[in-house]
Amino acid sequence: MKNIKMNILLALTLSLGLVSCNDDDNNSVAAEPQAPNAAQLLLNSIREDGGVPFDVNNPAVTFTEAQNVFLPSVLGIDFRTDRSVVPAGPTARFPMFQGWETLPNGSRREGYYVITEASDADLARELGVIFSPRMANSIGSGGEQNSNWSPDGRLVFEGSVDFSPKRSLVAGAPSEDGLLEGFPPAEVNPGAIADANWSSYVVLPGTSIVINAQLVANSTGIHDRIPHPDGNSQAQEDDLNNPNLSISQASVVMQLLDGWHDNRPYYFHIVTDTSDPAPAAIELGVFAPKLANLPAFGVFPGGSMLPFSPTANGRTFDNGDGFGVQGLNTAALSNRQVQDPTNTFPIDPSDTRYAPMWDAHVTEFTVPEAERPILRSFDQINELLEQGILIPFRGNANPEPLANSLSDLLTATGAIINCPVITQPDASVVSAQMQVGAPRN
Repeated sequence: MKNIKMNILLALTLSLGLVSCNDDDNNSVAAEPQAPNAAQLLLNSIREDGGVPFDVNNPAVTFTEAQNVFLPSVLGIDFRTDRSVVPAGPTARFPMFQGWETLPNGSRREGYYVITEASDADLARELGVIFSPRMANSIGSGGEQNSNWSPDGRLVFEGSVDFSPKRSLVAGAPSEDGLLEGFPPAEVNPGAIADANWSSYVVLPGTSIVINAQLVANSTGIHDRIPHPDGNSQAQEDDLNNPNLSISQASVVMQLLDGWHDNRPYYFHIVTDTSDPAPAAIELGVFAPKLANLPAFGVFPGGSMLPFSPTANGRTFDNGDGFGVQGLNTAALSNRQVQDPTNTFPIDPSDTRYAPMWDAHVTEFTVPEAERPILRSFDQINELLEQGILIPFRGNANPEPLANSLSDLLTATGAIINCPVITQPDASVVSAQMQVGAPRN
């Protein structure tokens, strides 16, 4: 019945003159529907796989203004932050699509992925994802990935991801001046590595539309951001039997990270892949070197990325002010990401300048740890840079600030991190320990 339904769907597409097939049955591709047909194929695949496709007129979950969810297709969110109750912290359940990866030898492998953004407004609305028009600036840069449709309407990617490596991290020793410890790390081994053709900025076949599609599982294992019921045991990171990978329900649960934006915490996002092995290991992402070709480090609002600001040496202890801890150093020292870096972000997805690829502009404190505040907004960061309490991280790749309208004092590190933002709820939502929809298995 599944194949009959898909054949009917593709026959309808063919009757519109939008399909052409290769004579080789093993490599034939259905053609290149425009955005509305792409949405139909993708949503139908969710239904065929036993999941709940997003319905713009009747979403599976309705979120409140206080919950402030940017991704309407999300099937559930656990807003609880108490890791003594929920070891993985906040999580979200996403619709999960089945597609095909192309391996370096030309063969194909089944893979599963989520979509969080689209550069086309109509497609974003139909899929229930974030509209991010600036992603389209990646086309032609060499940092994007092209795709095709398989005969049964599944995306075929040019690249692939290997989830089998075991993640490890050795925190860095203190610097001679004592200001840096933990970061940069002494040694990193990401838990997943993409091949040279993989980018999560995927151009839909026959269009100029880019989606942000992140692989989360294949026969080699699963994404490290999929939490485990036993409390994130690293020994099970690649366990395809993890119940939070729900292949039969076409959905997946992923662990959220916290952050700061506009003096507000709970800027909950996921990390999917990065252009640099260090943040991939620290934040449990995929090391995807092709992302380094995206345009352009340190430039905003041009290009396809958005600056954000981690700090290399934030506060590693809670001084009771209610703001907690912060820093790539803190996350590296905690090793298994039981502590988020809680990076600082300039805008949210309600702003059309938003893009999910974040260009890291790392800062460094020049004062002792006891005097370091928690960085909560870009305005605060710029003020501290002017005062000399912060400086651009000494390891930043670009010695001078570039054309960045958000700060003329920050410099780009040279690392790109794919961080789709899911929600920034009011504090009342978190304090009430809300669970909405089906956030976990």
